[in-house]
Amino acid sequence: MEISSIVIVAICVLLAFYVVSIFNKLVALKNQFKNGFAQIEVQLKRRYDLIPNLVETAKAYMSHEKETLENVIAARNQASQGLSNAASAPGDAAAMQQLIGAEAMLGSAMGKLNVVMEAYPDLKANQNMMQVSEELTSTENKVSFARQAYNDQVLAYNTYKQSFPQTLFASMFGHTQDASLLEFADSPQIQDAPKVSF
Repeated sequence: MEISSIVIVAICVLLAFYVVSIFNKLVALKNQFKNGFAQIEVQLKRRYDLIPNLVETAKAYMSHEKETLENVIAARNQASQGLSNAASAPGDAAAMQQLIGAEAMLGSAMGKLNVVMEAYPDLKANQNMMQVSEELTSTENKVSFARQAYNDQVLAYNTYKQSFPQTLFASMFGHTQDASLLEFADSPQIQDAPKVSF
């Protein structure tokens, strides 16, 4: 009788340890994808800070293209707001969709600016413009790498959360929704890093 009680207690203790390990793993994976989004946020903020420099440099050469420059700044501001919303809820599907939409508009505005700038060879040769262009290109690559790392972390979290037996405990621990990937597939013009050649 005592041996069976000890076995039952041991099984209960092992089960409790297993449940605690599931909880801890869910928390760790969630924190990893949140950190992954924070890395994207750093790079996007850097890009958003570079865009006004680009516009200011271009203003001197493109006085007749005021509307194009204003559209770039407006799209940049909207993307910055979308990033702020997404940063407050990393992995939230609605926040990610808003950011994706804002990034699509920014990519479109930057594409139009690039087309207009082709008509200004002096601008393309400007030292400040070349430096900002190089920094933007470098930042785009960093955004791309950070987005890939974030999506990998989201995939690991979602896969673990949806696996058995974790799925039985995940909602009890507050992990009710899957994290959302940050994919720009709906916006082909920004799926690849925008071409910023001046």
